[in-house]
Amino acid sequence: MKVLMNAGPWLPVPPRGYGGIENVVATLVPPLRELGVEVVLASVGTSALPVDELLSVYPDGQFGALQRPYNQVCGVAQAHLHGVVRALRERDDIDLVHDHVEAVGLATVAALGPDAPPALHTLHWDLAKHPDLYGGFDGGGRVRVNGVSASQLARAPEALRAHSVGHVHLATPLATGADRRPRPAKGGYLLILGRITPGKGQDLGARLAHQYGFDLILAGPVGPYRDPADLPSDADNPDARYFHEKVAPHVDGQRVRWIGTVHGQERDDLVAGAKAVLAPLRWEEPGGTFVVESLALGTPVVALARGCLPELVDDGHTGLLTDDEDELAELALAADKIDPADCMAEAARRFTPARMAMRYVELYSLIRDHVFMSIR
Repeated sequence: MKVLMNAGPWLPVPPRGYGGIENVVATLVPPLRELGVEVVLASVGTSALPVDELLSVYPDGQFGALQRPYNQVCGVAQAHLHGVVRALRERDDIDLVHDHVEAVGLATVAALGPDAPPALHTLHWDLAKHPDLYGGFDGGGRVRVNGVSASQLARAPEALRAHSVGHVHLATPLATGADRRPRPAKGGYLLILGRITPGKGQDLGARLAHQYGFDLILAGPVGPYRDPADLPSDADNPDARYFHEKVAPHVDGQRVRWIGTVHGQERDDLVAGAKAVLAPLRWEEPGGTFVVESLALGTPVVALARGCLPELVDDGHTGLLTDDEDELAELALAADKIDPADCMAEAARRFTPARMAMRYVELYSLIRDHVFMSIR
């Protein structure tokens, strides 16, 4: 089977640091190829992931353009997709398109018509977005969608859910062989990992750290700003405003620290050394990449039980969950009761790239065979 994997124009695959969807694609493609799937990657020219073929419109990622006014940036994804459509029209060897581009990717692959290859569109985000598109979506019998958790799909509009072939939990290369690694040495801090934005609840975590007396590290970018030294006090960005107004008053450099984006071995060491990863969520987390990565590194997750968290965390075994914001701090202080070895064993059992790839191959075959039978 030859699959065109559309990662979009925003960041290279793998990304250099932050990049949720691009990291998912970078995790999925290698085991797919080990299973015999040929992959044509539609990304940017600086993507370094080994694939059978790279298709690019832009030489490098266009993530920085997202800070420009809408009427200056609205054509970026469309230009990338125009290149994808042109390639599909010029060749007949693509068996299936696997699309990951929010909203416009789904609309484009659906608009290609009955002569185009079948397509699977993975939904990585909150499905309350784009109600006009999702509420009346029609894939014409050729386009299907999958979620990254059951809870995400349960909140999808009926028209979109009718096109679903189920969910596939996210994975991490760190889970491979995690059960054979030694237990990590733990520091005395808790960690909130990810982009600093209202839905992640860093302000709540920081307030609780001061109130209950635990040390907290915030690791992640604020909008496009990856380093604390680069964030201007007057940045006109919703995440920057949230940080300055709600989070920064609690960041004292001692009890609560913001260290910006970390990646590679530095990031893994930071996660592995944490007493727990804290998730004071204020939204319904759809996928939870940070959860599977934390467990693979032997770090329990202490979280508000929102979105996919109850699907990924075995309460009392690999983490601690609550519906109460005040109880969250009490659970954070009790996180050392969770055995890191249990976290790593569960990650090795459930969240490896090989397991995710096998599930996607099943979906590819299901979609391809269904479309073929419909044509017959």
